[in-house]
Amino acid sequence: MPRIRLEGLVKRYGAVEVLHGIDLDMAEHEFTVLVGPSGCGKSTTLRMIAGLESVSGGEIWMGDREVAALDPKDRDIAMVFQDYALYPHMNVARNMSFSLRLQKRPQAEIDKRVREVAEMLGLSAFLDRKPGELSGGQRQRVAMGRALCRDASTFLFDEPLSNLDAKLRGQMRAELAVMRQTVKKNMIYVTHDQIEAMTLADRIVVMHGGHIQQQGTPSELFRRPANKFVAGFLGAPPMNFLEVDLSEEGGVLRATGRGFALALPEALADRARGAAMRKATLGIRPSDLDFAPAATTDRALDLRVVVSEYVGAQSVLICDCGGARVTVEIKSETPVALGETLRFGVRPEGLHLFDPETERAL
Repeated sequence: MPRIRLEGLVKRYGAVEVLHGIDLDMAEHEFTVLVGPSGCGKSTTLRMIAGLESVSGGEIWMGDREVAALDPKDRDIAMVFQDYALYPHMNVARNMSFSLRLQKRPQAEIDKRVREVAEMLGLSAFLDRKPGELSGGQRQRVAMGRALCRDASTFLFDEPLSNLDAKLRGQMRAELAVMRQTVKKNMIYVTHDQIEAMTLADRIVVMHGGHIQQQGTPSELFRRPANKFVAGFLGAPPMNFLEVDLSEEGGVLRATGRGFALALPEALADRARGAAMRKATLGIRPSDLDFAPAATTDRALDLRVVVSEYVGAQSVLICDCGGARVTVEIKSETPVALGETLRFGVRPEGLHLFDPETERAL
């Protein structure tokens, strides 16, 4: 499978530049997820790799070939679109085999390939049905099957699950996770859903405003976000942000806000000292706050519960902290009353500091 490289990739629509020199190197057999809010440039990047959008500047390399000027059919790719784009008058087998029939492959080879892919995707019982006789999830599997039958070196997915309901999205996400273990191909997947990105990706590429904000494994981006945008975008519920002053007393650096003064762990305190910061944005994930009535004040936040959302094994609390909203994720059996002020211990490893001007993480 070819290594895919984007070098200084630029896209302009008239005088408006929407991609500002993207550099990205994707390894063989890697499942890469481009994620970000609407308008960040992720789908445009995918369509440029596919050859569906022209390149305004930069290069696209697949292996040792520069392909930016090639037609889509010459790039050895297969694409799954947001809508299923199935032929309604053809049955599942003919939809899946369409590209092979265009290539005039032998019928025995076509039948064998369709059976193999249908078995992999659980579609063997539906080969004689037409798309109108299938559910949304089944149709999306047919669209994926059509791409897999193509047997290309690289598969591109443009928000393939966004038209499905929540339950089907979960099922299809699981099927995709299984599929990527059995299909050893390059896969580039676009989504605005950070849960899809976290559960499927070997590597996540977070985009915003036509720039790559950060790339790495899901664990790296979750635990060590490069800036406030990445920290707030990845994770559900999202990270809490509080404006703080930094001051040192008795060799301990504290982050002080309205109604709290948290002692910073030494490694984070050293980075803050090195940056000579006096003000910062403090980030704390909801899962890094634990119900701890006995915790000391320099390791805890006292929060007034405003809303409690029961979601099964967990409850999500929306709390007030000196006028700022703080979200907490706790076990559902924890006793909570609306309006009550509770103490939550802060895990030291869960504290993040961001420069209030550049929003870069320390």
